[in-house]
Amino acid sequence: MTSAIAARDLYRFYHAGEQETLALRGVSMAVESGEIVAVTGPSGSGKSTLLACLAGLDEPDGGMVTIDGEAVSRRSEAERASIRSRYVGVLFQNTNLVEHLTVSENVRLSQRLCRGGSSTGVLTLLSEVSLEPRARSYPSELSGGELARAGLAVALANDPPVVLADEPTGELDHVNAANLVALLRKRARAGTAVVVVTHSETVAREADRIIVLRDGAVQ
Repeated sequence: MTSAIAARDLYRFYHAGEQETLALRGVSMAVESGEIVAVTGPSGSGKSTLLACLAGLDEPDGGMVTIDGEAVSRRSEAERASIRSRYVGVLFQNTNLVEHLTVSENVRLSQRLCRGGSSTGVLTLLSEVSLEPRARSYPSELSGGELARAGLAVALANDPPVVLADEPTGELDHVNAANLVALLRKRARAGTAVVVVTHSETVAREADRIIVLRDGAVQ
């Protein structure tokens, strides 16, 4: 069976002058549809670099990422962006919203950027994340919990088979963090593969599996 998203022997190097940092050291992982996998580890362990490579936002120096069996690595930036728009929803801690657009306009923009579009209506999607009453609000008018849910709505705008979340509960209180995790679990039950980079033990406990990174390698 083909995994929803998989990485094989990922390496990523960064150079600063004569200094070389090995951010990823042969990382391999696979996530199935309907599964939530938490990626944990200390700061600087390579978690965000791994997520960026999985999303096609960064190109590994070695190894390969595939989504539903389709290679993401070794493709042009335009090709990676096209694959991402069709298959991947990305949720960042610092929000993935355009500030001068309303919540509904942000979701609609994300849907337009996908060639295949989405069968889910904007208000239906906002209702799923309990944000329909804030459809006409701008990001600056939202609370922290509302911003997180709006970001999730944007990430889910095209019904992606894969959702990648980078510290999505980092700025949230316990109640809002629990609500966001519940929404991710609901999406996983519908068949979405979810990868969550997190420092939160609470979030990690809700995952089906935990992958621990240390010094760029799986422990």
